[in-house]
Amino acid sequence: MKYVGAHVSASGGVENAVLRSVEIGANAFALFTKNQRQWKAPALKAETIEKFKRFCKVHQFSPDQILPHDSYLINLGNPEAENLAKSREAFIDEMQRCDQLGLKLLNFHPGSHLNKISEKDCLARIAESLNMAIDAVPNVIAVIENTAGQGSNLGWRFEHLAEIIEQVENKARVGVCLDTCHLFSAGYDISSFEKSSHVFAEFSKVVGFDYLRGMHLNGSKTPLASRVDRHDILQDGTIGTGVFEFIMQDNRFDGIPMILETIQPENWANEIKFLRSLEQN
Repeated sequence: MKYVGAHVSASGGVENAVLRSVEIGANAFALFTKNQRQWKAPALKAETIEKFKRFCKVHQFSPDQILPHDSYLINLGNPEAENLAKSREAFIDEMQRCDQLGLKLLNFHPGSHLNKISEKDCLARIAESLNMAIDAVPNVIAVIENTAGQGSNLGWRFEHLAEIIEQVENKARVGVCLDTCHLFSAGYDISSFEKSSHVFAEFSKVVGFDYLRGMHLNGSKTPLASRVDRHDILQDGTIGTGVFEFIMQDNRFDGIPMILETIQPENWANEIKFLRSLEQN
């Protein structure tokens, strides 16, 4: 079973994300459980938690179909002690919010060295941050998103993801989310069905499909290996649609939330229909 949806707004309360997903014909969704551009947020109210769980049950969304995303401010590899501590505290809070909502995944961007420490040290720091969060909060799996490699962001090579996972003590509590725009921008050529097959074979070898916990399905506005993160709609931009055909026809992508973050929310319902049309009958 393919779970396909979009990163919908949680404006007015996280429970509204469920209803917005139903409106676009999705059977998966992503959301922020708090304002993604602020460090702190009020605690979730018992009433909000109850409503969210009830709406999920009524509309048949299990935790396997939901991929929350953490705040953009968090950098778990921050080279500066004060900001690293702040990021770790905020990430633990995000994991706790997911646990309160009965969710089991938390998607995050791995981190940036800010040109102040080596890649190796930054990756070790990210893994250390994850070990701390996993020790502090039960149940929730930390899902590392690959990046486009913009600036000093790490996680744009499969080897980066593997190196972080290798240093996480509890491997059952770590996973990966692959973003198609980020893959292409980072230099992985997924511009056709056949080329996608080679890229995902490399992912299988370096990281392993056992760790794949989600996908972000996005077109790209920038060329291959641009190292610039600019999303586009699926049927436009520089990637083409062969990769989406590959994903929708390969059972290794079954049972995980596959999330649109494309640039026209008003078109998400049509993009979900388009993806469904690529599935083999």
